[in-house]
Amino acid sequence: MTRLLDHITSPKELRKLNKEALPHLAQELRDFIINIVATKEGHLGASLGAIELTIALHYVYNTPDDLLIWDVGHQAYGHKILTERKAQFHTNRQLGGISGFPKRAESIYDTFGVGHSSTSISAALGMAIASQLKGENKHHVAIIGDASIASGMAFEGLNHAGVTDADLLVILNDNAIGIDPSVGALKQYLTNVKKGTQKQDNIFEALNFDYSGPIDGHDIFAIITELKRLKTIKGPKFLHLITTKGKGLKQAENDQVKYHAPGKFDAKTGDLLPKQKLSEPPKFQDVFGYTIVELAYKNNSIVGITPAMPTGSSLKYMMEELPDRAFDVGIAEQHAVTLAAGMATQGLVVYCNIYSTFLQRAYDQVIHDVALQDLPVIFCLDRAGIVGEDGATHHGAFDLAYLRCIPNLIVFAARNEIELRNIMYTAQLGLPHPIAIRYPRGKGSIIDWKQPFTKIELGKGSTLKSGTSLSILSVGSIAQNITEAIDLVEFDKQKIGHYDMRFVKPLDESLLHTIFKNYRLICTVEDGCMKGGFGSAILEFAAQNDYKNPVKLIGIPDHFVEHGSVNELQTELKLDAKGIAETLQDFIQQHL
Repeated sequence: MTRLLDHITSPKELRKLNKEALPHLAQELRDFIINIVATKEGHLGASLGAIELTIALHYVYNTPDDLLIWDVGHQAYGHKILTERKAQFHTNRQLGGISGFPKRAESIYDTFGVGHSSTSISAALGMAIASQLKGENKHHVAIIGDASIASGMAFEGLNHAGVTDADLLVILNDNAIGIDPSVGALKQYLTNVKKGTQKQDNIFEALNFDYSGPIDGHDIFAIITELKRLKTIKGPKFLHLITTKGKGLKQAENDQVKYHAPGKFDAKTGDLLPKQKLSEPPKFQDVFGYTIVELAYKNNSIVGITPAMPTGSSLKYMMEELPDRAFDVGIAEQHAVTLAAGMATQGLVVYCNIYSTFLQRAYDQVIHDVALQDLPVIFCLDRAGIVGEDGATHHGAFDLAYLRCIPNLIVFAARNEIELRNIMYTAQLGLPHPIAIRYPRGKGSIIDWKQPFTKIELGKGSTLKSGTSLSILSVGSIAQNITEAIDLVEFDKQKIGHYDMRFVKPLDESLLHTIFKNYRLICTVEDGCMKGGFGSAILEFAAQNDYKNPVKLIGIPDHFVEHGSVNELQTELKLDAKGIAETLQDFIQQHL
C-alpha cells in the first residue's frame, strides 16, 4: 500500500484525502516521528499524543489563513511535518536545522513562537481581536495542555476572552501530565470531569466559554465532527480532549516522564538504548537534588519548591524522602517565588529551584516580593548559560545581567559540583540577603564530588592560577574551558593568572584592586550575555576606581543563540577552549 504521508507536503494535500484514510495517516505520522526521534533525539511523548488532533485541525481549518497557536511546542512535531517541513524534520533541534518549537521565522504555519508555557490563549486572543479590527474572517485556535492551563497567565487569557466576542477556540489537550505529572486542584477538577463525578458548575462555562467535551482525543472522526460544529459558533469556545501522552508507543504510554524526551531508543521495540556505564561525574541537577536532601535531614527548617520540574531539577529526591517539605507548584513561576517569600517570612529556609530561563517569568516577584523585603530566599538556577538543543527560548543567557541590578540580591555562579554543594550548605547557615545560585545543564567534572561541607565566605573570589601580565576573571563552570585555553595560548604561561570571582554580586573588590594593580591586561569570561553581565560589572568597577587597564570581555554576544549541542554552540560563540585561546592571543598581541 502506498504511504499517504509520502504525498503530503502541506495541509492542501491533506485536505484532499477522504476522511476514512485519516486514521491510517495518523499511524504513518506516528511511525515517522518515532523513527526519526529514535536516532536524532528530541521530545517524543507530547507529539505522539496529539497526532489525531493535529491532523484534524489542518483538515478542518484553512491553515495558514486560519491560525493555530500551539502552547509550549513539545506537541507540535506532527504540525511541523504536515506543514512543509517533512524533508527537514531529521534536522530537528540540530545546529542549522529546524527548531524543536514553533518559530515564526521558520514557517508561515508557525503563527507564534513558543518555548515557555501558557502563552497560547493570550496570543490567540490578541490575534482574534486584531482580525476583528481589520475586518478579517479568520478562525483562531489555541492548543494548550492541562499542565499549562493551570498557569496564571492562561487564566488571565481565559478571563479576558470570556468578555469578548472574539472568534477564539481553546482546545485543552488533557493528558494529566506536562513533563512530570500535573498537580493542583485544577487537575483534580479535570479528573472529576473525565470521570463524570464533577457536580459543580463547569469552570469554563462560568468564564463565558461555550464548552464541549470531554471527548476522546484519539477518535479522529469525533474530533473532526466537533471542530466543524465549533466553526459555526460565534464567540469564545472551549473543547476538552482526553489524550494519552506517548500514544502509539507502548513504553512511552507506560513511562510518560522518561519518554517525554527519551534520548536514543530502538524504534521497533521502543526500548531505550543502553548507555555505557562508566564512573563519571554527576549532573549538576543531581548534586542539587542529593545535597538538599542531605541538608534537610540536618536542618528541619529547609523546604524545597519547584514549578513543575521535579525531575528536571532533581527535587524529586526530596519529594520522595521528605514529601511534606518539597513542593511542586505546577507551571507557576510567579507563584513559586512569592510562595517562597511567604515561607521565608516565617523562618523557613527555602530553596526555590527554577530553570534560569523560567525565572524570567517571575522577575517582578523576585524584585517586589523577595529582594525589596530582603527575604533570604535561596534561588537555585538550573540550566544557566548555554543549554543546547532547546535553543533560544531555553538558554539561561540573561540571569547574571537581570539579577545583578537588583538591590539586596547575592549572585553566585558555581564553578563545579563541590562549589555548588558548599554554597548550598553556606546558604542554610543563615543569609543577610536572598541569593541566586546559578549552575549549568548537564554533567560536572568531578567524580568524587561528595566532600565534607565547607563554608564559603560571601563575596570572596578564589585564585585558580597566579600570573603577572594577563589576568583572566571568570564566574561559573566556564572556568574549565579557560584552564584548557591557557594551555593553547602561545605566551609565557607563568604570566597568565586566572581567578574564579564566584560572586557577581557583591564583587570581591579587595581581590579586584589587587588584580588591577598587579596585571597590565584584564579579560573577563562568562557563560552569559555580555550586555549588563559579569564583564559589565568589572568595567563598572574599573571606571568607578579610575583604572585604565585594557579590559577584554568574552561571553554571549548581543543576539539570541539558536539550537545545537552545547559544544557546537560554544564553538560558534568562541566560548570553547580554542575560541577563548584565540581571543586571548589577539588581546595579548594587541597590547603586550
